[in-house]
Amino acid sequence: MSKSESAAGALEDAARERQPSVDDGGLTPLRGGGWPAVGAVAAGTFTVVTSEMLPVGLLTPIGRELGVTDGTAGLTVTVTGVVAALAAPVLTLLIGRRDRRTVLAALMAVLGAANLLAAYAPNIVMLLASRVLVGVGMGGVWAIASGLAVRLVPERRVAAATSLIFSGVAAASVLGVPAGALVGELAGWRAAFVVMGGGCAAVLVALVALLPPLPAPGAVRLGGVLGLLRRPPVRTGLVLLALLVAGHFAAYTYVRPVLETVAGARPGQISTVLLVFGVAGLAGNFLAGAGAARSPRSALLVICAVLAGAVLLVPPTGYAAGVFGAAALVAVWGLAYGGVSVSAQTWLMAAAPDAREAASALFVAVFNGAIAAGALAGGLAADGWGTGGVIWLGGALVAGALLTAVLGSGPARRTATAG
Repeated sequence: MSKSESAAGALEDAARERQPSVDDGGLTPLRGGGWPAVGAVAAGTFTVVTSEMLPVGLLTPIGRELGVTDGTAGLTVTVTGVVAALAAPVLTLLIGRRDRRTVLAALMAVLGAANLLAAYAPNIVMLLASRVLVGVGMGGVWAIASGLAVRLVPERRVAAATSLIFSGVAAASVLGVPAGALVGELAGWRAAFVVMGGGCAAVLVALVALLPPLPAPGAVRLGGVLGLLRRPPVRTGLVLLALLVAGHFAAYTYVRPVLETVAGARPGQISTVLLVFGVAGLAGNFLAGAGAARSPRSALLVICAVLAGAVLLVPPTGYAAGVFGAAALVAVWGLAYGGVSVSAQTWLMAAAPDAREAASALFVAVFNGAIAAGALAGGLAADGWGTGGVIWLGGALVAGALLTAVLGSGPARRTATAG
């Protein structure tokens, strides 16, 4: 073959790689958009998670202005998670064959409107209604976005692209929520929601401008979603995910009183520890993404073992080594938990390569349901057994996830990066 023919062939291959192909429901990846599109999707995940968690740093001023207790104000977070868990599978069924770019843009518009509605809510009822809308938008965006990497970049880049999309979760904890709290402190909690609404509008523009058309010739059916539960690797992945997330949130929701009790941590120190946790989680997301691309089971085995050990060792280390010892373990905790989302999603994509959106819908539903269940179980443990009970419960659930990863059916060796 001549050099000119080789060059021509290479150009044709590159052109095919850049151009979208017809998607067949997950069997053939649709390429197009590239890294700018992946970046827009990552901005979308950052925006939805920041929108979800924004009230965390604003609960006190919200409760004070609207005349409700901190517990009632906290429903603004709980309601969003529960609605997202229900919305993910329902919306996946309802959107049918609609272009996913259009659907993502519409959902981002819903998120923007919901944040603006929260900014002008005169009472807690209206605020909770706005948070229901956030849950709808969040569940829908996650169900579509979490499996999009394979449709946007070449096969060899899917693992890195998936990690970038999921980095929005950790980035929201490190940057989004603290930034919202800062805006709330400087200009009031309503201003924080206005800024979030503007951020949603900017992401909407980016999605429309940077994503290629994402047609879906095969609509997701209820039978298809439920049918995935008959696959042992899918069931194992969902159980593993539920135990990991519930265990983490059972303990992490109450990490402040744990650190205060066992390590004598002061408020300023706790803020620093939580920042370190978030930064470590961001690093863990990218490390786990690379490992999960080779073997999701191996990645999750390591995550489960490290996470269980870190959680269970926080109290004795805090008693023995004080704040700095406990902080080091919390950083390891963050590093391990940062890899949960991308590794579990990679497991499910490998277990159901022919039904990625349905698997993503189940992923989002189980993930958000586990958050609510873990936080509730942690609260009951804290009331009944004290802060030590919270740690033991979280560690036991994560240990259960480790046992599930060892004994359960895993996906084929070739992961979701495959076409």
